[in-house]
Amino acid sequence: MTTPARKQREDWPAIGTDILLIVVFAIIGMRNHDAALTAGDVAWTALPFAAGALITHLILFYRKVNVRGLVPGVIVWLGTWILGMLLRAVTGGGTPWEFVAIGGAFLALFLLGWRLIRWFVLRVRTPKES
Repeated sequence: MTTPARKQREDWPAIGTDILLIVVFAIIGMRNHDAALTAGDVAWTALPFAAGALITHLILFYRKVNVRGLVPGVIVWLGTWILGMLLRAVTGGGTPWEFVAIGGAFLALFLLGWRLIRWFVLRVRTPKES
């Protein structure tokens, strides 16, 4: 039997994957705009979205939601996107509508994409009952 504490520990790789993909999102965006790729600049660019993701993960963690699933992944994506854009605006980062739309699309691709692949792999590997 899997205990709730064990299930929540199993969510840590998902949280790490989300944060890593947010950093990749920031790097891709910076490269497309020929921005400097110093560690500090990448961190500053990713920070609002990473904070949004962590806040969303914390809420789901305390509600004992498995963040590895597709439906919770949508919540993580929306929380990351909305909170990230709000935090970016508050900290003086630009939020033109094009960036908001493209950022939302890329975050959906990244944060939902790995969950969709995971779901598909688990579905294929799980034996079907007759």
